[in-house]
Amino acid sequence: MAVVASAPGKVLMTGGYLILERPNAGLVLSTNSRFYAIVKPIYETVGHDSWSWAWIDVKLTSPQLCRESMYKMSLKHLTFQCASLRQLSNPFVEQAVQYTVAAAHAIFSEKAKKDVLCNLLLRGLDITILGCNDFYSYRNQIEAHGLPLTPESLASLPPFSAITSNIEGSNGEKFRPEVAKTGLGSSAAMTTAVVAALLQYLGVVNLPLPTNTLHQGKIGSEDLDLVHVVAQSAHCIAQGKVGSGFDVSAAVYGSQRYVRFSPAVLSSAQLAVNGKPLQEVISDVIRGNWDHQKTKFSLPPLMNLLLGEPGAGGSSTPSMVGAVKKWQVSEPQKAQDTWRRLAEGNSELEKQLSMLSKLAEEQWDTYKDVINKCSEHKCGQWMEQATDPCGQAIVDALLGARDAVLDIRFHMRQMGEAAGVPIEPKSQTQLLDTTMNIEGVLLAGVPGAGGFDAIFAVTLGDSSNCITKMWTSFGVLSLLVREDPRGVSLESGDPRAEEISSGISSIRIA
Repeated sequence: MAVVASAPGKVLMTGGYLILERPNAGLVLSTNSRFYAIVKPIYETVGHDSWSWAWIDVKLTSPQLCRESMYKMSLKHLTFQCASLRQLSNPFVEQAVQYTVAAAHAIFSEKAKKDVLCNLLLRGLDITILGCNDFYSYRNQIEAHGLPLTPESLASLPPFSAITSNIEGSNGEKFRPEVAKTGLGSSAAMTTAVVAALLQYLGVVNLPLPTNTLHQGKIGSEDLDLVHVVAQSAHCIAQGKVGSGFDVSAAVYGSQRYVRFSPAVLSSAQLAVNGKPLQEVISDVIRGNWDHQKTKFSLPPLMNLLLGEPGAGGSSTPSMVGAVKKWQVSEPQKAQDTWRRLAEGNSELEKQLSMLSKLAEEQWDTYKDVINKCSEHKCGQWMEQATDPCGQAIVDALLGARDAVLDIRFHMRQMGEAAGVPIEPKSQTQLLDTTMNIEGVLLAGVPGAGGFDAIFAVTLGDSSNCITKMWTSFGVLSLLVREDPRGVSLESGDPRAEEISSGISSIRIA
């Protein structure tokens, strides 16, 4: 029987650059755009002589790239061999499979469980990966069809549309697909979905169903913690560095306030790259001191996350981070001062948004009334919508959140200028300032490391349409992304079969 798991993309609202260093926190929102992994056996039964096999078959299918890869995986060493020298590798999925199977071996100490695991593996692993359209840029396709850059045009594309190559040779031949992305963390969501689906398929965890993944107090469980550890390990090794991990944490647990783990916890995994057997490494990683912090956080009620794709060309996050680190070394005092001011601004925004959530809980009728009224006015008129002390407290928190974001943006621009990288380029500044001056807009900014990839906005009530119209006039494509605070979950079936509105026919996966 097939197992389907999904994990969300993310938007890092605050904490860009700072989140790389403990104990700085970042506010990361998970989204309704999800990556799906479908795992099922390749073979119906196991042959009589299969117990003597040293290798198992692994099949990886990516329908959106029209790509299918076959591997042989060593049962002893958990290493991969490509069946064809010409096939392109996917290091994130390959590491996810290796680390997940190693984790299953490490956790199952009883012979009976190990026998069941081995039996499952000998039937082969058939893995299909699918990403929602919002992970990728479809501007070229929309423009090629003569459609306007609107959410409606984006919504008219079939779900899980094909991802085309952005680079052509002089004779029109296609090179290796250079996929244009929107910065939602596709590699982290994909890795997490594959790890979660495999752990579920191999009987190691019980994933939550979509109805049980909404925030209810404390984030996490032992099963999700295992998914997190394995996914973080695989993702870091695949990308060749130990990052902050906020994207994987959001993919596992959903929207949160996040403080990174100490990089030393993955020192064992880094040794595996140099030849140490993965089976020896994984137990150390699982038992390691994962000291990251994740606490419940999501946008206050009646607030909406919007994401726009300016189409000004992508930005390289690693090179931008490298430039900022170089600047920190060359001007330590100035960097430390900017770091401190950014941390204060981030903390202030978190404080004001938490206050709004609290006011919504305690004074819902007043909160709802004030938010809906403010959604129809520019921020300069918000205080006029408050008729009592509670209403004034709500507007004070709204204006406090705006001030905090303006302060954060100012210092991020300063840091970019000092480091010589476009954290908030001038074109983005003009766009964000115009966005923040629209009725019902609480805040706007560049997510994560900044650059040209995307902009985000948070709106009040039903004011989102005003933004999408303005963004379209600026050549910005409004994506269909919204905040969804849930993390990884078990799905009931192939998501393509569930998209009734699409032209994609239902397929059997069991």
